Amino acid sequence: MAYSHRFAEGILPLTDAVAADTATAPPKHEFSVRAARGADLGLIHRQLMAVIDESPFYNAEFKAYEKSRLTPGLLMRLQSHDPWHVMALLCDGEVGGALISGPEYGAVFRYWSWIFPEFRRTHLGMHGMRAFDAQFDNGRFHKAFTFVRPENTVALALLRRYGYAETCVLRNHIFGQDYALLERPYTKVVEGYDHGVGPGRLGRIAHAVSGLVGR
Repeated sequence: MAYSHRFAEGILPLTDAVAADTATAPPKHEFSVRAARGADLGLIHRQLMAVIDESPFYNAEFKAYEKSRLTPGLLMRLQSHDPWHVMALLCDGEVGGALISGPEYGAVFRYWSWIFPEFRRTHLGMHGMRAFDAQFDNGRFHKAFTFVRPENTVALALLRRYGYAETCVLRNHIFGQDYALLERPYTKVVEGYDHGVGPGRLGRIAHAVSGLVGR
């Protein structure tokens, strides 16, 4: 498996749309989703690095590890497994957010979900929540799940609104911080399982070389 540790999705910016529900109605926009295209990946990666930096809920160790792990190469490997594992959220035809996920032992793990700053006063985030479950509740998975910091109460409320239940709180789970486990059941009917995303060609080469030199 590529992920020996489980890391939370960066869902806080996506939840700004909830506040807009109680404010003056925003202008109407046309929302859509698509599997991210090659031309989208550079923008999505830059925005991902920025949202990791700006989040108030994660410690410095977590942020550094996530930024080193979530490389452009990893995004491409996820898409080679299933193009929809990097989902672009569009507002009036412009990429304004993304959801990154991956298969984990018969479930789909929501790694990161966020809206780009200039689109946070729209309802794009809520459209993305619905689109993700519509895409992945496709018979291949038992459930979707993610980790959220317990202090991120707005994210927890948003996930519950869209059918996710808090299973437990894992103490000192990732670099000494607590994480709530949120899950939504799907209906699996397709036989067999996705076994996750491997380390890629360079990772396999490095592993082979390490074996040859006895490391």
